[in-house]
Amino acid sequence: MSPFPAFLAFEDRGPDADSSRLPLVLIHGHPFDRTMWAPQLAAFAPSRRVIAPDLRGYGASPVVPGSTPLDVFARDVEELLDELKVERCVLGGLSMGGQIAMACYDRFGDRVRGLVLADTFPAAETPEGKVGRNAMADRLLREGLRGYADEVLEKMVAPYADDAVKAHVHRMMTATSPEGAAAALRGRAERPDYRDLLTRVRVPALVVVGEDDTYTPIADAEAMHAALPDSTLTVIARAAHLPNLERPAEFNAALEAFLTRVDAGA
Repeated sequence: MSPFPAFLAFEDRGPDADSSRLPLVLIHGHPFDRTMWAPQLAAFAPSRRVIAPDLRGYGASPVVPGSTPLDVFARDVEELLDELKVERCVLGGLSMGGQIAMACYDRFGDRVRGLVLADTFPAAETPEGKVGRNAMADRLLREGLRGYADEVLEKMVAPYADDAVKAHVHRMMTATSPEGAAAALRGRAERPDYRDLLTRVRVPALVVVGEDDTYTPIADAEAMHAALPDSTLTVIARAAHLPNLERPAEFNAALEAFLTRVDAGA
C-alpha cells in the first residue's frame, strides 16, 4: 500500500486563479475510472478548476492488492489536494465515490464548501452484503471483469441508454484491474455507517439519483436528503445508476445551479 498518493493519475483542468469559483473535485465509482466524468469536465472546466482522480487500483493509477478501506481512498484524495494546493473545494462522488466523499468529509470537512452525493447511500454493509462483496472479490480475481460487466451493464445504465454510453461504461469496467476492484470491494464491505455524519454536515449538499436506479433507489436519496441539514434533491428522469453519463445535460444543470449557490456563499 503506497503511503503517498502522488502516484494517482488525475485530470486537473480549468483556470486556477479565479477565486470566485471553487474547484470541483469529482470521485468516480466502482468499477470505473476518471473518464466517467468526461461530460462534467467538458462542461465545467472552461470556467472553473475541475479535478478528477483515478482512485488507487483503477484507471491509470497503480494497482494496490489486498483490501482498500474507504478511509484510505479518502486519505489519498486529501493528500492529492495537498499536492495540488487546493485549500477549499466542492467535493462530489457517485456510488462508491459518494461513500468516499462522505469519508473525505469526515476526514477533512473543513476544506469542503459543498458536497455532491450521487447515486449512493451512507449505511454500513449488512452481514449478507459483506459475504456478497467478498464473494464478488474472489470471483473477479478468478475470472476477471468481463463476465461481470456483461451481467450488470444494463443495471449500471438503463437498458434504453444511448449505445455510445453503454460502450463507454462497458469499456471502463472491462479495463479495470481485478486486483484493484477486489481490494475496493473488500474494503467497502467493512465501511462505517455514515448516516450520523450526514446529520452533522455543515455545508450545502446536492443529492442526485437516477429515476430508474436499482442499486441506490430514490428512497435512499430521499433518506440522505432528509438527514442532511441543508440539501437539494434532484431526481434525473430516464437514467439509472450513472445519470451523469446517461443524462449529462440534466445532471450538469443541477450541478451548475448548486455550484452557483455554493460559490455565492463562499
